[in-house]
Amino acid sequence: MPDPLARLMYIDDSGHQGSGLVVFGWVCMTPASWQPILRRWLDVRKALHRYLGIDVDRELHATDFVNGRGRIASRIPERYLHDGVPYWRDLGQDVALRLLRELSSFEGLSIGSAFRRLEPHPTQAEKVRFYRDLVREWETELDRSREFAMLFMDGNGLDHSYRTAHRQLRLDSRRIIEDPLMIDSTSSHFVQMADLIAWCAYVAVEQPNRHEFAWPWYEEYLAVRDPRRAPTELRLGNSETP
Repeated sequence: MPDPLARLMYIDDSGHQGSGLVVFGWVCMTPASWQPILRRWLDVRKALHRYLGIDVDRELHATDFVNGRGRIASRIPERYLHDGVPYWRDLGQDVALRLLRELSSFEGLSIGSAFRRLEPHPTQAEKVRFYRDLVREWETELDRSREFAMLFMDGNGLDHSYRTAHRQLRLDSRRIIEDPLMIDSTSSHFVQMADLIAWCAYVAVEQPNRHEFAWPWYEEYLAVRDPRRAPTELRLGNSETP
């Protein structure tokens, strides 16, 4: 019996340029789980549209809406108005919590995150090396389970730097099919899920003072879907150099 295509993985990154922290977050599912998970997410987005006026197709980018920078709703409930002033940050945080509660209960969905501490203002080459090491870890897991996977990343298809991590794999034994398929986050709900996971992982690891309210979010809502229960540090030297 042929080895199955068992994993679809959607990946996004986060971190802090000034401190050198780089984070990748992802969601993972079987092809058979793709449709019911997307249906549940769309049901959540439709509820947000009914109650808050957040369009179903509106991109929810964690850095923006959690910090109140994105005017994500066409109408805002009175509980977020104080002396007539809308508190977008309060709204954004409540939306994030609603999404995290839903993600924590999605059957068939697993999530994960990994981080690496680099020098401040890391180069793209350093980020790609981190991604390469992560891909090799996934290859080892897939080889052990005798499965194949496809990876989707946030991007517009113009940046080809990450594909080198795939093309350095040995073709006769590799388990990840093709280069990473680049999908713009504005059109992918799964990439937006990965974005929220990556942001929560960044906050859990870095613990910036301005985001103290979100420090426990990963542990409280995402750990249950993460086989490793927490963001994993992938240090330099964890994989072989090509």
